[in-house]
Amino acid sequence: MSSILRVAVVGHTNTGKTSLLRTLARDVAFGEVSDSAGTTRHVEGLRLMADGRPAVELFDTPGMEDAIALLEFVDALVAAGERLDGPARIERFLATPDAQGRFEQEAKVLRQMLASDAALYVVDARDPVLPKHRDELELLAGCARPLLPVLNFVASADARVDDWRAALARLNLHAVVSFDTVAPALEGERELFETLATLMHSHRPALQRLMDARAHETDERRLAARRLVAELLLELAARRDGVGDASDAALAAAVARLRDAVRQREQACVDALLRLYRFRPDDARADELPLTDGRWDDDLFNPETLRQMGIRLSTGVAAGAAAGVGIDLMTGGLTLGAAAALGAVAGGLWQTFGHYGERIAARLRGHRELTVDDAILRLVALRQYQLLGALEGRGHAALVPIDVRGEQAVADEVAEAWREGALPYVLEKARAHPEWAVSGGATARGLNEGGEGDDDGREAALAELVERLP
Repeated sequence: MSSILRVAVVGHTNTGKTSLLRTLARDVAFGEVSDSAGTTRHVEGLRLMADGRPAVELFDTPGMEDAIALLEFVDALVAAGERLDGPARIERFLATPDAQGRFEQEAKVLRQMLASDAALYVVDARDPVLPKHRDELELLAGCARPLLPVLNFVASADARVDDWRAALARLNLHAVVSFDTVAPALEGERELFETLATLMHSHRPALQRLMDARAHETDERRLAARRLVAELLLELAARRDGVGDASDAALAAAVARLRDAVRQREQACVDALLRLYRFRPDDARADELPLTDGRWDDDLFNPETLRQMGIRLSTGVAAGAAAGVGIDLMTGGLTLGAAAALGAVAGGLWQTFGHYGERIAARLRGHRELTVDDAILRLVALRQYQLLGALEGRGHAALVPIDVRGEQAVADEVAEAWREGALPYVLEKARAHPEWAVSGGATARGLNEGGEGDDDGREAALAELVERLP
């Protein structure tokens, strides 16, 4: 017996055989999936890998179109009094001209059955149990290979799961799994492989290796997905767009640029998530972000900025003198005149503050900074949370795009926390770190005012935010 388990995927036409292989392989491009019958006309195979080694070979087969007529034909090939077991009966049929003619599709299925170690019999659970299904199963049983029925489309309201399980039990098929190829349960794949391992005990080590590898891949993929979302939120929170001209036209243009930039950055995250989960770029669509007036910066002296400036100002008499000037500004009164403050900047006093001095001076000149509003951060977080949930429960045979509607489409504790609760403090902290808006800030800017490498601080913030994400 081959060390690789060879499994034929068989069943009636248009039951989702190719869809099952797409979902198990995480490959939206495998085969052709459509609502028309008989889409698959030839046997196609693929391998499922575990730790770089092949564990299972799956073979997609054409649909069985006329099992009733075929079973009558096979029965007629056996002479009166002749005793042939199932495989011998199937082999006799395959040697006839009809196996190349009127029963060509069924012959392809049965040949692959004989060449395989086991088979998955895919059932559209929405269909009623009919005589043709019983005849299909009798023909497949004649190949003398373990047969595991897989009930597809069980998430549909029209599914007849109990009827199918009862009918299969009457045919002595008691090991049955439900696996919806469009919306598979989180543990559905593992249940399928576990049941197959029970039927194929000699192949259990390879199947266990596959299950363990898939579980590890799932954990790694979820961690990578959370990091992508964390990077998106951190960069949006840290972003600052300077507006030197206070005219209405300049402000409107700045808001429009910021909105476009946020939408593009969100789309880049969506694209990356789709690639991570091995879906196509057009498999998700979202509404446009709502119009916003932006958020005029109120955080120049938030606690994180003050902490950094305090560290820098903690040494030297000149630092203490500069702090005295700074306190008047930080208390919100702006008691110094703009001219006096700008003179201090020109004289070098404000250099003590690093680039915060430049920002303070710009503020006094009437320049403004535009940042991403908290409401937009919340909405983006909700959309990404919804997308992640949809990707986790989406099969690779799904044909309808994921529709990300935002906050109204999500209703659970996590969504409520993003909608109504306080934003994670790390995002508030990011407001004081515009260098975090771009990865690699330390390379471009050196050390920030606290003496901490920008990249190190950014990584620590990302790690903290990843832990906060579900």
